[in-house]
Amino acid sequence: MTPERFAKLRRALERRQPDLTVLADGVNKPHNVSAILRTADAVGVHRIHAISTSGAMRRHHMIAGGVKNWVGLTLHATTPHALAALRGDGWRLVAAHSSASARDYRSIDYTAKVAVIVGAELLGPSPAALAEADEHVAIPMLGLGESVNVSVATAVILLEAQRQRAAAGFYDRPRLPPDELERTLFEWCYPDVAERCRELGRAYPRLGADGAMLENPLKSAS
Repeated sequence: MTPERFAKLRRALERRQPDLTVLADGVNKPHNVSAILRTADAVGVHRIHAISTSGAMRRHHMIAGGVKNWVGLTLHATTPHALAALRGDGWRLVAAHSSASARDYRSIDYTAKVAVIVGAELLGPSPAALAEADEHVAIPMLGLGESVNVSVATAVILLEAQRQRAAAGFYDRPRLPPDELERTLFEWCYPDVAERCRELGRAYPRLGADGAMLENPLKSAS
């Protein structure tokens, strides 16, 4: 771990947005999952949520390239379970769907605690998700097509969220709780050591200003 790499990882974590997320409701194509993860990382989403009844989403996350290390994934067995969990945690649910009541995606306040719900390529979010959502939003289509690819739609909406949050100064200061930031930073810097510490039930060691571990947490470990 070089000081330069450590500073880059810390800076990325200091820009993470714990109150902006995506719920992938039935998105199973690997290239769409990978693209959503890359966009989530780019705008500072710390964790996304997904429905996975077959394990496909977990497999896609594991093969999504390096970005899988930087964006957390919470899996839910069913859409109602995911919606209940998000609602119980205070998320405002915004579904990307061109319904009769849909608003222009740019008219939504994304500086609130918002979960953007996106669905499969042809079907969109499930009926359960659409019924539970606080808002439906749509991207204006000026051509002959009725929609864009789900990963493109996710990127368009998240980049609007990024624009609003940048204007509000949300990227100017750390927004993760300090203990979560430090824990995640160690896991990003030393994933193998972090995994071994968890197996042994040991606390992560403190890191110096240059990213070096101030003590060996695995000393005398068998």
